[in-house]
Amino acid sequence: MARTDLLALATLVLSPGEAKRVPVEIGMDPLEFGGEHYEPVDPVVEGILDVTRTVGGWSLRLQFTGSVEGRCVRCLGPATVTLDVDAREVEQPGGGEDLQSPYVEGSDLELRTWAREAFVLEFPVHVVCQEDCRGICAGCGQNLNDLPPDHGHEGPGDSRWSKLSELKFD
Repeated sequence: MARTDLLALATLVLSPGEAKRVPVEIGMDPLEFGGEHYEPVDPVVEGILDVTRTVGGWSLRLQFTGSVEGRCVRCLGPATVTLDVDAREVEQPGGGEDLQSPYVEGSDLELRTWAREAFVLEFPVHVVCQEDCRGICAGCGQNLNDLPPDHGHEGPGDSRWSKLSELKFD
């Protein structure tokens, strides 16, 4: 199987109502998301493209799993994001804006562009190394995930809060 960036749908030779499942290899590009850089774990991932020929158009479904590596937003350590993508597109010329895919030009499908944008739409808002990541210690700047749970610092604290120690509760 060869990497598929652009797929000529007409080469599938489908009549209206016919469908075909096509295994594809999709190139994964690095991402810039939220000011952070993410590199693909595998530069090429395997996927499945379901193509159904409609009268004058196409109904498409793309499924694949992709992973990227970057930094955790809490502890700044390495983090991996693995996403299962299940995207659908319809290209029905003359059917209005909702039935026109930006990834289909004539009978050519821009598979790599579609896969990239579908992956980004699934991307989490905050990338963490683990769900319960404890972040960085405000006192010493070390990764709290590598320190015991009772890690802390003794010291004078923030002087702006010192007046609160004078409060008396009856």
